[in-house]
Amino acid sequence: MLIGLSPLLSPELLHVLASMGHGDEIVLADANFPSATHAKRLIRLPGTSATSVLEAVLSVLPLDTFVPEAALTMQVVDDACAVPAIVGEFNAILKAHHHPPSASLERFSFYERAAQAFAVVATGEGRIYGNILLKKGVLAP
Repeated sequence: MLIGLSPLLSPELLHVLASMGHGDEIVLADANFPSATHAKRLIRLPGTSATSVLEAVLSVLPLDTFVPEAALTMQVVDDACAVPAIVGEFNAILKAHHHPPSASLERFSFYERAAQAFAVVATGEGRIYGNILLKKGVLAP
């Protein structure tokens, strides 16, 4: 164990987060997401919620401030304006870490983006649309 780090930040996840460069993306995926199909690198965190993993990841990962949207969620099929409760929770967590709210992508566009991501974290999140893509930023000197 390390002082000050969430126990959800496994050695594998910490290695991936540290290995990512500016502009690389990571997906935190719910249990229904086709993670193994889309992942270049797959990290499994069964039994965890996507919101808890987001909180842990944002404790160590800077988000990109050079792009208008550094956090993206999946749009509800046939209702692009709907905001699932879990997306509201994601946005509250983003706000607590001084980031703007997430934008959304159409389902298949989200899948395409996930397939290009540096890694996918398969959580045990049971709520549908519990997926968020994060773009890594830089730390100012």
